[in-house]
Amino acid sequence: MTSYTLRKGAPEKTRADVVVVGVVRTAKGPQAAPGGEGVAGAYGRKFAPLLSTIGFTGRLDETALVPTGGTIKSPLLLLVGMGEAPESGDVDPSVVRRAAGVAARNVSNAASVALALPTADERQVRAAVEGCMLGGYSFARYKAAPAEAPAEVVLLTDAARTKAAGRAVEVARIVSEATGLARDWVNTPAGDMTPALFADAVTAERKARKPTRFKITVTDDAELRERGFGGIIGVGRASANPPRLVRIDYTPRGATHHLALVGKGITFDSGGLSIKTATGMRTMKCDMAGAAAVVAATFAIAELELPVRVSAFAPMAENMVSGDATRPGDVLTMYGGRTVEVLNTDAEGRLVLADALVLATESKPDVVVDVATLTGACVTALGDRVAGVMGNDETLVDQTVAAGERAGEALWPLPIPPEMPEKVRTYSTVADLMQHNVDTHGGALYAGAFLQEFVGDRRWAHLDIAGPAFNNGGAYGHVTSGGTGFAVPTLVELALDLAG
Repeated sequence: MTSYTLRKGAPEKTRADVVVVGVVRTAKGPQAAPGGEGVAGAYGRKFAPLLSTIGFTGRLDETALVPTGGTIKSPLLLLVGMGEAPESGDVDPSVVRRAAGVAARNVSNAASVALALPTADERQVRAAVEGCMLGGYSFARYKAAPAEAPAEVVLLTDAARTKAAGRAVEVARIVSEATGLARDWVNTPAGDMTPALFADAVTAERKARKPTRFKITVTDDAELRERGFGGIIGVGRASANPPRLVRIDYTPRGATHHLALVGKGITFDSGGLSIKTATGMRTMKCDMAGAAAVVAATFAIAELELPVRVSAFAPMAENMVSGDATRPGDVLTMYGGRTVEVLNTDAEGRLVLADALVLATESKPDVVVDVATLTGACVTALGDRVAGVMGNDETLVDQTVAAGERAGEALWPLPIPPEMPEKVRTYSTVADLMQHNVDTHGGALYAGAFLQEFVGDRRWAHLDIAGPAFNNGGAYGHVTSGGTGFAVPTLVELALDLAG
C-alpha cells in the first residue's frame, strides 16, 4: 500500500528515488512548471539545452526519465509535459491530475517518489494525489506477478502544513479508492460478477468498512416478481443467473439534502434476442459500470461523512438468450404500473433503470441522478472520453457538468427536445410507452426521454457514460486501460456541492 504525505522541501535536495517535475510550453520554449523551479535552478543554464537535446517539448502526457548524475540529490528526474503555460500562471487542477497520472505509470521499480508539480493550494494538492493514485492503478486479481507500486509518494508543497491541504489529501484518497473499487468491479469478468455475486461484493465491501449510518438491502428475483419489477425481471429472466436489486441508504444526522442515485447494473449484455455481434460482446462486462459508480460513490460520500442523505439503487441483471427471453413486441408492466412495449431487447438498460427510478422517487429525494452505459448513439455523438448529460432541470444539468469539470471528468449537456417524449408516448399502439426509437437518429435523446417518464416531478439528471466508462485503448492522463470508474468523482463532487 502506497503512503501519501505532504512535505515542505526543495525538490533538488530530496533523496527520493525519483523526482517528478512538470514542464510547460511557453513562447520562450519549454520551462519547468511551478514547483519544479528548484530543479531547473540546480541545472542552471544547462536545463534548456537538456530539454532540447532529448527533444522534450512539454506537450501533454510527454515523459522523459533523466539520470541526474548528482546535479540534484535524487538519482532520477522524471519530466512530465503539462501543455501550454496558462497566462495567469495558475495551472488548472485537471492538468495537474493528468500529469500526476502519467508520472505514476513511469516510475516503475521506484520505492519512493517525490512530486514537484504545481501544488500551491488544496485544489492542486487533491488533483496531484488523485492523479497519482488513479494513474498508478492496476487490476491484478488474475495476474501471477502483479506490478509493485512505490511504498511512498511525497508531495513537495509550501501548503504542506495547512489543514486545507491535509483535508485535500484525505478527500483525494477516499475518492480515488472509491474510483478504484468501481474499476475493479467493472474489470472483473462477467462470469465472476453475476448479479448475485455483484450484490454479494457490495455487501462484503460494506462489512469491511467502519460502521456508519447506512444500510444495504438486497432484493432477490422472487421478491422482484412479487413486487412487480417488470423491467428488471423482463431483462434478467432469460439468464441462469437471476437478477437482484441493491439499495443503499446513507442517513447522516443533520442532512441538508437528499440525493437519489440510480445505476445500470447489466453484468453482461448479449443483446438478448436482438443479439449483439461477437465483437460487440467483447467488453460487455462493463455494462454494469453505472451501478458500480453509484455504489462506490455512495461509499465515498459516507466515508467523507457529508451531511447529504443518499439513497442509491443498483438494479442488476444479465441480458441473455433462452426460451424464456423477452421477445421484441412483448409488453412489460413496470414497477409503478405503466406498460412498455419492447422493440429491441438490446436496449435493456432503460428497462431496469425505469423500475429503479420509480422506486427512487418514492423516497421523495430533492435530486435524482442516474448513471448508465446506455447508448451507442451517445458514443457516436461525443466519442469515448465524454459523457452526455440530460435532465428535466437545466440548473441541475449545469451543476452536474460543473461538478464533472472540477472532478476531472468531461460531460456535455444534451437536450431532450419536445418531440422525443411525444414519440415515447405515442409510438406504441398496445402499451403506454415504446421502449426503443423506431427512427434511425437521436437514440441517446430518445433514451433520455424514456427515462424521464419515470421520475415524476423530481429534479433529475441522466448521465450516459457509454463512451468513457471503459477504455479500450492505451492509458492517458490518470485514466488506465479497462474500467475507468467514470462518474464516481463527479457524483462525490456533486454531493460535496450539495453539502456546501
